[in-house]
Amino acid sequence: MIKIIVVDDSEGFRSNVCNAVKSNHPDITIVGEAASGAELFDLLQSATADIVLLDIRLPDMTGIEIARRLKKEYPALKILAVSADNSSQTIEEMLLIGIEGFVSKFESDPETVVEAVRTIINGAEYFGRDISDIIRRIYVSIKKTTRVTSEFTEQEKRVIELCHEGMSGKQIAGALFISLRTVDNHKNHIFRKLGIKSTRELVRYAMQKGIIKMG
Repeated sequence: MIKIIVVDDSEGFRSNVCNAVKSNHPDITIVGEAASGAELFDLLQSATADIVLLDIRLPDMTGIEIARRLKKEYPALKILAVSADNSSQTIEEMLLIGIEGFVSKFESDPETVVEAVRTIINGAEYFGRDISDIIRRIYVSIKKTTRVTSEFTEQEKRVIELCHEGMSGKQIAGALFISLRTVDNHKNHIFRKLGIKSTRELVRYAMQKGIIKMG
């Protein structure tokens, strides 16, 4: 059973997520809701969770402050930021803290949030539409500069193209008739060839190089 705490000062958002989980995902349970940082840390005194859905803008402290404290006091607790604040500065700070995922409220619905939760619980990272065109932009940038396309296999190039189209890992697996594990392996190989170890590093690299601008 995956245990979630939803932290958001919008009662409507919390309700939407909770209703979607209760209606469609019996293996996931909401163990608590909080409208502020103080409520979250009070809740953690008695509740045990696997992952926190964390808004960035809260009435008493920022999501950045909360994430930093969570990583220090509850290092096993995974963090998925779900926020309308998707500025470059905010995302980079959250990446440096070490959150496991970030989705924008402008692009997400409850089912997307659930997909992100499952991805993170299974040991991967989740940033928006499976990092959509970020990999593609880095690939194109490198293609124009120091590295040649022959460095990537045909299958890896196809994975890059499908990421660019906004496909999730599951959708890519279906399109290429391969397993999700194989898709993840291809992404890991792509990361290594780019000199990057994780999606977090990929997003940070893309922002620092000016390949993408978020917010």
